[in-house]
Amino acid sequence: MKSIIKHIEKQDWHTISNNLHDKGYAVVKDILTKEECDELIANYTADIYRKTVVMERYRFGIGEYKYFSYPLPEIITNIRETVYPHLAKVANLWMQVLNIDKRFPLKHEELKAGCHAAGQTKPTVLILKYGEGGFNTLHQDLYGDIYFPMQLVLFLNEPGGDYTGGEFVLTEQIPRAQSKAIVLKPKRGDMLLFTTNFRPVKGTKGYYRVNMKHGVSEVHTGERHTLGIIFHDAIS
Repeated sequence: MKSIIKHIEKQDWHTISNNLHDKGYAVVKDILTKEECDELIANYTADIYRKTVVMERYRFGIGEYKYFSYPLPEIITNIRETVYPHLAKVANLWMQVLNIDKRFPLKHEELKAGCHAAGQTKPTVLILKYGEGGFNTLHQDLYGDIYFPMQLVLFLNEPGGDYTGGEFVLTEQIPRAQSKAIVLKPKRGDMLLFTTNFRPVKGTKGYYRVNMKHGVSEVHTGERHTLGIIFHDAIS
């Protein structure tokens, strides 16, 4: 089995970082194998989760998701800790160009320690499951006063084969303008990196802040699973 750490490190992080900075998202192909995707889906019924959320109860959409407990599965910890330093550099650039007095540590352990010191001790990594008719309303994953401005999703099913519909949707709210929708359909095993709540956009007078949300369009047929990795922890 390939080392997930080595596989992530050999990606073209220069191009990925530029895409994140320029567009607020980046798709990285073939991070997980089919077998790794299948194993994560098979573990949906395992006793490794701290909380289950039925989305209809909270008007979040139609579907279900489960938050992992600590300790996280090794493959998830490895992805979280290996991807984070690359994103932290982009996040710090964003803070700089937007003149926000905030800098993020370059090691995930330090971000996690800061969350725990502020009372945010619950893991936010989750697996989501949608069936026919399932969807997720537009939202942002903040969870507390301390939050990291980027996150990632790993796609565990094959679009067009395992399910139809279920596109990943990002919206940009540009100041004094209408919202822009971005619709993506990554393949099984792909990783999508995207902004948690905003990104900088360069205008004629420097950079300004554009707010963004994300969600999932309606699944028409089949079943869709994704693994969401959020880097900050939650209060509850």
